[in-house]
Amino acid sequence: MKKKFILPLIMLLCCNLGYGQVSQSGKHMSAKENVLTARQKKLVYDNLKDFHDQTRVSFAVIKNGEVSFYGIKHENNALTEIHNAESVFEIGSITKVFTSTLLANFVLDGKLKLDDKINDYLKIRLKDGIQISFKQLANHTSGLARMPSNFNFAAALSPDNPYKSFDEKMLEWYLTQALKLEYPQESKSEYSNLGVALLSYTLCKIADTDFQTLLKSHIFSKYKMANTTTIRDEVADKLVKGLNVEGNETANWDLNAMAGAGAILSSVDDLSKFALAQFDDANKELSLTRVRTFVDPGSMDVCLGWFINKSKSSSEWYFHNGGTGGYRSAMALDINNKNGIIILSNISSFHQNSRKIDELCFALMETIETK
Repeated sequence: MKKKFILPLIMLLCCNLGYGQVSQSGKHMSAKENVLTARQKKLVYDNLKDFHDQTRVSFAVIKNGEVSFYGIKHENNALTEIHNAESVFEIGSITKVFTSTLLANFVLDGKLKLDDKINDYLKIRLKDGIQISFKQLANHTSGLARMPSNFNFAAALSPDNPYKSFDEKMLEWYLTQALKLEYPQESKSEYSNLGVALLSYTLCKIADTDFQTLLKSHIFSKYKMANTTTIRDEVADKLVKGLNVEGNETANWDLNAMAGAGAILSSVDDLSKFALAQFDDANKELSLTRVRTFVDPGSMDVCLGWFINKSKSSSEWYFHNGGTGGYRSAMALDINNKNGIIILSNISSFHQNSRKIDELCFALMETIETK
């Protein structure tokens, strides 16, 4: 889950189209899907025109609480509009927002408190008796490294699917034998895949079940996200093939013990349902995930899972992006104005221009916010 949270961040087109335009495959489109303004289509063109053939990008545009969908494919040297709102992509680290939503559920159900130490809920003993709270894992202030030190060994076994061999035994070995803090806890927020993986690991131990079961019972079923899962076979017929940096199809990622950090597959249709639920003030679970828990004057403030970006329009945007070997995603929400942009793509997070997905997300948000 390669990520960057800095501002500003993070397909060949040579046919008979005007600058900033895309061709339209009319038989696939409806008024609901063909929703972008000329300015927005130009932004899509400018950011996506130089990516590889077979690139697919899916958009959900939320304005004043109303959702519309838009999709493009890069094929035969052209960007073409398509219907792909139900197409499924790996969402990478946007998964972390869902892991934090599970945490919020546990808190509201009285199963734990945010400042509780995870040590009290685990059978294993963390090396040197290191104490870590649930909140520190969720807002990246735990002092943990981005990745466990024994991860590279597992990744070398399957470079195209690097998390596949990093199982629970390897995670537990690291936690009990090699765990160390990289900086004083709560002195700063340093992004940690390890931290959120440890969070999901702990929640699963408390519930005595697996991550997928927790997600389905507490989130996916609740918001009718029928095509959202961590089990790839469940959505195989809707899954868009991921592309590597050369534009060739690449292996999907199996996150194994790191599932809480990035294992979810979803569509913009499903994610828009989750986004709309964020606008409901009565939803205490989702509201809790958006409470600011760490203020970082040099970067984005941090909630439980979400990051807060101060936009040019002075609105606060709750943001998360994600990336795997074959996919890149971004999601930004303006809760007060009920606006949002969700982008899923099969652009590799390792592509040198993958940050254009983030940039496009913010640019499209600005077009919604600017009157």
